[in-house]
Amino acid sequence: MQHLPLYISITFVLTTIITVWLFYKAAHESKTVLTVLISWLTVQTIIGLTGFFTVTTSFPPRFIFLVLPPLILIISLFLTKKGKVFVDNLDIKTLTILHIIRIPVEIVLLWLYLHKAVPELMTFEGRNFDILSGLTAPLIYYFGFVKNKPHRKIVILWNFLCLGLLINVVSIAVLSAPLPFQQFAFEQPNIAILNFPFIWLPGCLVPLVLLSHLATLRQLLQSKSLVEN
Repeated sequence: MQHLPLYISITFVLTTIITVWLFYKAAHESKTVLTVLISWLTVQTIIGLTGFFTVTTSFPPRFIFLVLPPLILIISLFLTKKGKVFVDNLDIKTLTILHIIRIPVEIVLLWLYLHKAVPELMTFEGRNFDILSGLTAPLIYYFGFVKNKPHRKIVILWNFLCLGLLINVVSIAVLSAPLPFQQFAFEQPNIAILNFPFIWLPGCLVPLVLLSHLATLRQLLQSKSLVEN
């Protein structure tokens, strides 16, 4: 991955920092949340720089150690009493604006494709339409939380649709990676997400985006009003 221009990595790192900061704000500036996120990113960085995740012949795939911990944490948040309290106290206005980071992520993916680090399938020139989530997030934020005009059901529908777009690109990314279950892009596999700093995409950014949708949906589906906070 050393053949990549430096601006790609810098843009992605800055995007990650902004994502973490926005989630930290949504968690009402919880020091615990910030500590957990920074610690997890640090662990990923240390392991990723050793080339651990680039080994694709092991079983189970080492990639699972990147995505399984945050997935388990998200599940536990929705199954435990303290976890539900945490989720229900997140600021869904900030969680909505957080989705803007999907725009620079999609730009980074396009750059990575142009430098043969991900397949075209993973870009908005292929089958990835996730950039629409980032482009529409400011509209949902403004009309939903500033003007408070859209019906609550519209905001719920938007979250479900964007969640579907997220699942779509994640599925493509995983099935395009050079892993035992690869199904797509054999001519140009998705090697970026196995290398630092792009391991942060499946290891941190995607989980935070996923949690943002799930937390917002939980709050809105439990309330008749658009905003409780």
